Amino acid sequence: MAERKPVALLARAGAARDRLREALDAAGAVVVLEEDPGAIDAATLSAAAPQAALVALEPAVEDALAALESALEAPGLLVIFDEADLAARREGWEAQRWIRHLAAKLYGHGNVLPPGGEQDLVIDIQPGPPATPAQLHADDPFERHLAEASALASAWPQDRPGESQAEAEPSAPPPVVPAAHEWALADDDALLAAARATTAPAAMPGFANLELVALEANVPDALRGAVLVLAGIGGPDAVRKRLAALPAEFPRPLLVQLRLDGGRYDNLIKQLARGSTLPVKMAMPGDAIVAGTVHVLPDGVCVETAEGGLAFADGGTDPATVLAPAESAAIVLSGADPARVDAILALAGRGGYVAGQSLEGCYDAAAVNLLAAGGAGLATPAQLAEQLTARWP
Repeated sequence: MAERKPVALLARAGAARDRLREALDAAGAVVVLEEDPGAIDAATLSAAAPQAALVALEPAVEDALAALESALEAPGLLVIFDEADLAARREGWEAQRWIRHLAAKLYGHGNVLPPGGEQDLVIDIQPGPPATPAQLHADDPFERHLAEASALASAWPQDRPGESQAEAEPSAPPPVVPAAHEWALADDDALLAAARATTAPAAMPGFANLELVALEANVPDALRGAVLVLAGIGGPDAVRKRLAALPAEFPRPLLVQLRLDGGRYDNLIKQLARGSTLPVKMAMPGDAIVAGTVHVLPDGVCVETAEGGLAFADGGTDPATVLAPAESAAIVLSGADPARVDAILALAGRGGYVAGQSLEGCYDAAAVNLLAAGGAGLATPAQLAEQLTARWP
């Protein structure tokens, strides 16, 4: 392994900090600072000269992390977040798996296989025979997961979304009928002419002889598209960097689906909001999807079409199958679920913009590799943000 990387461990004293210290040691790092975030200032953190910081997230340290923000955002500093309660409980296979991913993140490589498995499993993104059971680690679900991804890539057709002609755009939506308060009453011309022709006062026309005329109004187009962001292990940092690079006036809503152990989406939203130029909200069933807003979708929340646009609902429908392709995009980051790639590539085939995170810094690239095998381009999180901004200025 390369020279031991200096790391600052920011966590309150307790089981979580002990486990994280052990994980850093096993991952080949050297801890140059180990402190409660609330007990130090930004100058102290900077003076320790770490190349990475491992932060144990919990509500008690949120204000302290805000005070350390200037040091945590120093150029070249790798910041890795972990949930304190999960770190305290992680053991056995889960602990070993997390150590491998921590090492991959710290040293920028893609080796997340258990010892002795370096030659046993290879993701081949070119068409070919799928891996056989003899090639897999029967006791390691992660390796089986990657093998399934390899088989999907092998079975993918030769035609790529960029090489085949996109299907026809969906037909235009039916005309929007203005609400009742946007209509006016207009007299029938014939009745008015007859009334003026008589000397006697004419009776007022009845309502049966009146018609409705729509008033002109600037009715906004229904929201039919969004930017879908898929991530998982290693993804929060990529999502944070990507949101920070988007302008405050970015017009499309962003739907973030991030596989998160423990389901602590409230903490994730707070961390993303610190660096985002756009408002960050939790997606709740029944809520409308709002343009220029980052919506974080917890497990079990999907997207459906609704009157006037899109809304969140209970269920497991993949948003990629609901969004209007010409008005939508999908971005695949580190740790995204490989099972979602088929729907993403189908969106690309219908004219949607699809791209993935570059392999540099992406240490769970199963989904990204499948996406690249399907013809999609890869780029850094900052470059992905630039491409989206150029597409929807």
